Amino acid sequence: MFTRFSGFLIGSFFGLVFVLVNVGPPLSPALIWGIRVLAVTMAAAVIVLIILISRRESTQNAQPPSDAEPEEPRFGPFFGVVVLIEFALIFAGATLIGRLGLPPETGVAWVALVVGLHFFPLAWKWRQRELVFVAWYATVLGAIGLALVAAGLPVWAPLVSGVVTGCGMLLGCLLGIVPLYRWALAPSEA
Repeated sequence: MFTRFSGFLIGSFFGLVFVLVNVGPPLSPALIWGIRVLAVTMAAAVIVLIILISRRESTQNAQPPSDAEPEEPRFGPFFGVVVLIEFALIFAGATLIGRLGLPPETGVAWVALVVGLHFFPLAWKWRQRELVFVAWYATVLGAIGLALVAAGLPVWAPLVSGVVTGCGMLLGCLLGIVPLYRWALAPSEA
């Protein structure tokens, strides 16, 4: 039922995880809770919109026009290899970070960098240009987090590489699903 929306669901889930795991000091407690509530609200909005679109389409037996959304991602062997490489890089990086005695915040920046990089081959394979934006966004924020650690400011890496990356993923999913929701609400042509 939700196969068509798997990218939105996966992006929202990981965006929410990025935010919830990484939001914390040096932000004030009120701001931390505000960001958590905002992240949960955005993730919930994506899920609610997916449910509303699915219900509307099932009652109208309608499908969006071919130009309303990009080609569906294919989670085949190519995807599997890309994700396997991603996990191997994350694990190897975490191991190296631990062995070198780097601040634990380095891991957040490393994960954001690798997650960003994994979107480049997927964007190419699936011919989805919007994924290139996500790829650059997460890659750059991961690199900025690594630079913050190298500059002696590791406390800021989770905010930049974790919270900002996660909020961007959530916002991107929300902005991507809204046009499909609007299409589903449009009066059907008989």
